[in-house]
Amino acid sequence: MKCPHCSADDDKVIDSRGADDSSAIRRRRECLSCGRRFTTFERVEEVPLVVVKRSGAVVPFDRARIVAGIRSAAKNRPISEDQMEALAFEVEEQSRLVSGDVSTESIGLAVLEGLRQIDQVAYVRFASVYKGFDDADDFLAEVRALTKESEPKAPRRVGE
Repeated sequence: MKCPHCSADDDKVIDSRGADDSSAIRRRRECLSCGRRFTTFERVEEVPLVVVKRSGAVVPFDRARIVAGIRSAAKNRPISEDQMEALAFEVEEQSRLVSGDVSTESIGLAVLEGLRQIDQVAYVRFASVYKGFDDADDFLAEVRALTKESEPKAPRRVGE
């Protein structure tokens, strides 16, 4: 680290502590050449997340686009803006854990899974666009799959 006062590159760290809600480390340094003190901040460099579209085009990840899609599916449904933002954040975090490149398919599936837990009507609306439903049979099949997975089986009675 170069001293901002004399440009010497020989210093020692006097103090280190977390800063900015522990998203950075604050280091207090002393230049061994001129004796002056200065502060540096160390932060993790995030790898940019990119989305690989079905066409093969690569675009930067944009959480606002996910929120917009969720908002469209959730129109007039009891889903708060905070829930939409939280779902979009969760999708982004899951994507970052996998790799720096994420497909639109995996993003769509993650949004669907989140909506399944929040609101089934919004789930079916999102699925209709994401999966490209062509007719009412597509809706019926999706609703059947949704209710089959979400409703517990009735217990069998003895003798039936």
